Amino acid sequence: MVKRILSGIKPSGELNIGGYAGALRQFVQMEKDYQCFFFVPDLHAITVYQDPKELRERSRQIAALYIAAGIDPDKSTIFMQSHVPAHAELGWLMETQAHFGELSRMTQFKEKSGGQDSVSSALFTYPALMAADILIYRASHVPVGDDQKQHLELTRDLATRFNNKYKKTFVVPEPVIQEQGSRIMGLDDPSSKMSKSNPNKSSYILLLDKPADIRKKCARAVTDSEMSVRYDWDTKPAVSNLLEIYSVFSEEPIPVIEKRYEGQGYGAFKKELAEVVIAKLEPIQQRYEEIVHSEELDRILKDGARRAAEVANKTLNDAKKAMGLLTFE
Repeated sequence: MVKRILSGIKPSGELNIGGYAGALRQFVQMEKDYQCFFFVPDLHAITVYQDPKELRERSRQIAALYIAAGIDPDKSTIFMQSHVPAHAELGWLMETQAHFGELSRMTQFKEKSGGQDSVSSALFTYPALMAADILIYRASHVPVGDDQKQHLELTRDLATRFNNKYKKTFVVPEPVIQEQGSRIMGLDDPSSKMSKSNPNKSSYILLLDKPADIRKKCARAVTDSEMSVRYDWDTKPAVSNLLEIYSVFSEEPIPVIEKRYEGQGYGAFKKELAEVVIAKLEPIQQRYEEIVHSEELDRILKDGARRAAEVANKTLNDAKKAMGLLTFE
């Protein structure tokens, strides 16, 4: 069986360095071992209101950052979710297989609905579409972080349920547990994931931040009173978070970094952390600016949608036939 990956980044805001550590960097590495489908899940973004102009721009930005970070569009299929209609159609078929209780228990629905009286029904049912995204490419593996494990379990349950009820149609995907650095925490609070929704702009570093801003944010990052650069999440979470960032962006093991700054305190460490991040982001930002509004990106996305649809339409047709829907193929 072909080892195949499906993953994507939702265009619901500007990407911070956590998105690089937990997704983009690992996407590039996955190209070596898997047949990869990397998409921009724009249909998921509209489960809550999005300004149309901003959504179009952010969708291009995410696609451009895939390429700028090093994903090869000749090796991997890069596309917009909404450009492959089979996603939405299989999403409906998966809704017919999902139970109300299963969707009611999804943690993200509870968090995002937040007791509001008026929320989109799609916010409730979108895990079925998320399952369809994975199953329609017969992905064998899916990268997961802590906040996505529940969704992958639902996907596995729906695939198994469908295969048992009708005909073996879907691959039941396995999780790929992301490595160290996949969860970058806030620079102001190491107990919270780095997020642009934090009102403190110094708490996150955006992938497109200017060098001067990165230096200021690293200088303001919280540490502790001990003054030793040591990795220990139990007693030194803030410093451990900064060490993980340094390790991701320098591609050096944490013990090597600890040794380098032994006895030096936090000043030199934070100053050089900023330079390590800047050095890694500079070529990404340069390539991003070249491609984000280019015809080259349009061509890549059109070709990606065509290639994705070839696989997706075959799976969708197989699922429809298994369920007894009339087909002519």
